Amino acid sequence: VNWIPTNPIQAMVTANMLQIIIFSIIIGIGLLALGNKVNGLINMINEGSSLMIKITEFVMKLAPYGILALIANMIGTLGSNILKEVGRSGMPVLLKRGMMASIEEFLLAAEHIMSQGNDQIILCERGIRTFETSTRNTLDLSAVPMLKSLTHLPVCVDPSHGTGIRWMVPEMAKAALAVGADAIQVEVHYKPEEALCDGQQSLYPEDFANMMSSLTKIASAVGRKIHTGMVEA
Repeated sequence: VNWIPTNPIQAMVTANMLQIIIFSIIIGIGLLALGNKVNGLINMINEGSSLMIKITEFVMKLAPYGILALIANMIGTLGSNILKEVGRSGMPVLLKRGMMASIEEFLLAAEHIMSQGNDQIILCERGIRTFETSTRNTLDLSAVPMLKSLTHLPVCVDPSHGTGIRWMVPEMAKAALAVGADAIQVEVHYKPEEALCDGQQSLYPEDFANMMSSLTKIASAVGRKIHTGMVEA
């Protein structure tokens, strides 16, 4: 067993705990044997230890900020690479706004995709994170007219994820249509209570039918027309 501390510094660097412990015991025995002759050295070691503890505490306080900055940098770099790869695919993209993303950041994400020659992008507002806790997210409907004023890309609204509450979905869908949304995305399930995820925000088929009926009336009132995307056989 390699437990003799031939190089204490290397043992500390490589975290060889056995050698570190043996080295500490040897030093401790030596200091005890010398008695009062090494009081000055012991005091210096104690002061050095106190300083190291203070430095360690300071570093520990700053460490979380460093980690967050590192993570943010990694996500930013990786995210842009993924978006560019999506752009190179040439496939239609439904780009959903991140819950912490500003309008500018949302559009910059779209720019990464378009920079690769892919302009088949639909922007999707699905709610942002605020201090409100009564809903899953806060559906930012003001983003719809703002986005339409800043870009030619179509804008979709997802009230299912935007609220997380089934009964609110049709109401927010109506509002989304009224403010100019080009498309609305909602979740529908025959048995939401048995859904593997997001059952609490999924509409029953009859709720969806009622919502579509209401949306048709609202569209007519604001001079628009509903296109369901259904193809007749």
